[in-house]
Amino acid sequence: MTRADIVSEISNNIGVDKNTVLKTVEAFMESIKKSMVNNRNVYLRGFGGFIVKHRAQKTARNIKKNTTVIIPAHKAPTFKPYQNFVDKVKKNVK
Repeated sequence: MTRADIVSEISNNIGVDKNTVLKTVEAFMESIKKSMVNNRNVYLRGFGGFIVKHRAQKTARNIKKNTTVIIPAHKAPTFKPYQNFVDKVKKNVK
């Protein structure tokens, strides 16, 4: 499902024009991005959490060149769905 599909579905469900819905969806996503850039997690009850995880420094290997590469510590955005959401998805998968 794309952003356009989401906007169309919301617009059809609540009867608001697509431009208004698009601006709202864009503002929602921008708000999540700004929070995560500022190292703040975002939790949506019943859906999941957008979490900033700290990844420690690690050593990796390039097998083709037989070299070792150091990957520095960094932060990575992740999404962790809530258990009831996971259960609903698992229940409907056939």
